[in-house]
Amino acid sequence: MSKGKPTEVFSGVYLVGGPGLTSPSDCLVYALDGRSEVALVDTGAGRNPERLLSNLEEVGLGGKPLGTVILTHCHVDHIGGLKGILERARPRVVCHKGDLEAIQSGDPQKTASSWYGIRLPEVQVDLVLEGAEEEVKVGETLLLCIHTPGHTPGSISLLWEVPQGRVLFGQDIHGPFMREFGSDLTQWASSMRRLLELKADVLCEGHFGIFQPAREVERFILEQLRENGF
Repeated sequence: MSKGKPTEVFSGVYLVGGPGLTSPSDCLVYALDGRSEVALVDTGAGRNPERLLSNLEEVGLGGKPLGTVILTHCHVDHIGGLKGILERARPRVVCHKGDLEAIQSGDPQKTASSWYGIRLPEVQVDLVLEGAEEEVKVGETLLLCIHTPGHTPGSISLLWEVPQGRVLFGQDIHGPFMREFGSDLTQWASSMRRLLELKADVLCEGHFGIFQPAREVERFILEQLRENGF
């Protein structure tokens, strides 16, 4: 696999992991510059945590502590790198209670780790989100964590507002939807309508990349709704 180049995709938002950057089995991993600390949105599948952390240095974030890791849902391509990161740094780990048990236990079915041939170790989550919307402090900034069930029971999306615009992290907006995951298409459609209400200027998706400006964000979400019969 050829090595890609981590890059700033919007003001203070960096693409630091994913196929071509860390491992083909990784979701797209984003880093946020909270000025006094850095946050990661997901961790990839865990086959190359060293590269993920070195990519933080490459984009100029290596001098700041990795203070927070937010897990958007329980699937292995999003959480598998957590153990390797925790062996090298001491961030606070955040997830929603709907996926807490699967994340902490490494449940092979709910995390889909059996599909990847990966055995997930047990891990601990420090901050468990329970409400429909909760704010999480990242350095000098705030992230709005929005419960968006449907893909999994504990899926969350994140909204980060900066002077340059509103950035939405909707990691697996596209699905897939399976009984083994606890997927619920009706819940998912409601979640997508909530995301449309946010009028985000940028969407950072977990596998399809970055969409901007706002009309492209709206187009992508509406396209997913239509493809799933809504």
